[in-house]
Amino acid sequence: MITGDRSVEIDAPIDRCFTIAADIEGAPKWQGSLKDVEVLSKDFDGRAELVETASDAKVKTVKTRLRFSYEEPTRIDWVQEKGDVKSLHGWWDLEDLGDGRTRATYALEVDPGRMLGMLLRGPVEGQVKAFLLGGAAEGLKREAESQ
Repeated sequence: MITGDRSVEIDAPIDRCFTIAADIEGAPKWQGSLKDVEVLSKDFDGRAELVETASDAKVKTVKTRLRFSYEEPTRIDWVQEKGDVKSLHGWWDLEDLGDGRTRATYALEVDPGRMLGMLLRGPVEGQVKAFLLGGAAEGLKREAESQ
């Protein structure tokens, strides 16, 4: 299992952070490991609900079908329904710190499965984990603070 989380403090209000994080189609431009997103269906609020993604996992491009759920403005969850890894669950937790500041935590729990897991042994695992977690949190911070 590859698990971990990364938190950043952002000089932007929680609503802006949520709007950016919930724009799944726009995420490849600021989320480092996410290469491509195709929205297959949207929820009743017009947000991406079922998506096909391609992510750079350093050793391989990983394709997944993810189902998203939203608890505006504090949480976004996604779970893999089908894909190249055995299982994947991720989420954003957003906390209003007051004064227009937000703490954003990006977390992933990934079971790469036997074949991909063999590619991720040793020092490569740490590099992949840092890449997957750091790109999203730092990307959201840059995107939210630039608006």
